[in-house]
Amino acid sequence: MEGTIATVTQFGANWAPRAWSFCGGQLIAISSNTALFSIIGTMYGGDGRTTFALPDLRGRCALGTGAGPGLTPRSAGQKFGTETVTLTSLNLPSHNHAVIVQSAGHVAVPVNTETGEADEASPGAGVLTNSGGDVYASAPTANAMYSGSPMPVAGLQVETGLMGGSQSFNNMQPSLAISYIICTQGVFPSRG
Repeated sequence: MEGTIATVTQFGANWAPRAWSFCGGQLIAISSNTALFSIIGTMYGGDGRTTFALPDLRGRCALGTGAGPGLTPRSAGQKFGTETVTLTSLNLPSHNHAVIVQSAGHVAVPVNTETGEADEASPGAGVLTNSGGDVYASAPTANAMYSGSPMPVAGLQVETGLMGGSQSFNNMQPSLAISYIICTQGVFPSRG
C-alpha cells in the first residue's frame, strides 16, 4: 500500500501495512527515517538529534489544526482534553438558595422566679412590682416560659447541607476504537 510520507489515516486491521507504522507515540531513529523526519521534525516529541516521535493517537481523537470561528487555536502535536472531569463550584451557574418563612415566629423567653415578695411601690435593682407591691411567686419555678406575639426576625443565618461526592464523571463522546497509521516510506510530498 503505497502512500505519501507523513500521511496519517485510519486502518481497520490490528496490524500496520509495510511502509506504515502505528501512531503510538513511539520514538524512532532519525538516521533510518530521514525523509519522515524532514517533514514532521519533533512536533510530536523526540530529542531532534537522534530520535523523533510519531504522533500518539492511542485513546485520542484527531482534530484539525488552526482555529475555526469562535474556537480555540490548536497547533500540530498539541495534546489537550481529559477523559473525566470533576466539577467545582466555579463550574456551576450562579444561583442562590432562598429561605422562605411561611408564618410569623414566636419567641419564648425563659424567666426564673424566686419565692418571696416585694413590698415597695417603686422598687429598684430590677425587682418587678405594681403600685400595690406584693409581686411574688408562691413557689420558685425554673424556666417559666413567656410566649409573646409574632415578631419579625432579622439577621438570620441559614446554612444548607453539603451535597455531592466530588466524583469525576465520564467526558467522552460515543466512540469506536480504530488504528491510526502513518506512512513512513513512500512518495515524498511536494509543497503546493
